[in-house]
Amino acid sequence: MSETTHDGTVAVTAAPSPDGGLTAADLAAKYGLSVSGARPSLGAYVRQLWGRRHFILAFSQAKLTAQYSQAKLGQLWQVATPLLNAAVYYLIFGLILHASRGMSQDVYIPFLVTGVFVFTFTQSSIMSGVRAISGNLGLVRALHFPRASLPVSFSLQQLQQLLFSMIVLFLVVIGFGSYPGMSWLLILPVLALQFLFNTGLALILARLGAKTPDLAQLMPFLLRTWMYASGVMFSIGNMLEGRPEWIVRVLQVNPAAVYMDLMRFALIDGYGASNLPPHVWAIALFWAVAVFAGGFVYFWKAEERYGRG
Repeated sequence: MSETTHDGTVAVTAAPSPDGGLTAADLAAKYGLSVSGARPSLGAYVRQLWGRRHFILAFSQAKLTAQYSQAKLGQLWQVATPLLNAAVYYLIFGLILHASRGMSQDVYIPFLVTGVFVFTFTQSSIMSGVRAISGNLGLVRALHFPRASLPVSFSLQQLQQLLFSMIVLFLVVIGFGSYPGMSWLLILPVLALQFLFNTGLALILARLGAKTPDLAQLMPFLLRTWMYASGVMFSIGNMLEGRPEWIVRVLQVNPAAVYMDLMRFALIDGYGASNLPPHVWAIALFWAVAVFAGGFVYFWKAEERYGRG
């Protein structure tokens, strides 16, 4: 565009921009731009996560291998740690406090060891989940991938660790007179449901831990309280005999107690169905589906905020 000035010269002015007056959001929409790291739809996020399944598996295996790489006994600590915990609990609760009331030693020792191994699975998954984002900020900021890969991978790592250590658990159970039978097939659905539950909790705490790293310092105290309320070292029904029935039921249907008792029922001959709360399989399924689905959606909603700030 040009115009003649008063002295006869021609002045050239720039043509108005077609983008004049548009906001940044309008410009992005006009030219098909999107926010880097923006949260995808839930369906697209699930597909992205499935596409990273090989990374999730490889990452969990690498973490499992590296976990005890500095220790002389290496991977044996995967078994030694829960066994030592079980030995300490047996000394305190079995011999000193007589928490085995109502059970023979042939039942109580496998009962205790099973409880320690199963609760450790949940406990370790939670602690890994708390640090899943805050402890891997370099990876989160350097690469683009669905962030749920990290807590899922850590939960898978703990499942692999449990499967490895269950060889010793089987030997303990057999050593005290409970031999493999059809009930041992229940181990697979119990582990599957507990894995879903643990992964959901890991996702919830990964989001909370990403915003509040100090949560990792608080969790051991909360987990210890949960352990004592879940009947790891004693039978809830026997220990609370004579107390109001609703208190017993509330403690028995808490998810940690449900998965421990189902595993004990599957493995130990002397631990019958009378030790389980009513509708225990429905309760186990509810906890697994509700916590996993809720945890996944809760984590996904903050996807674009992980690693920022």
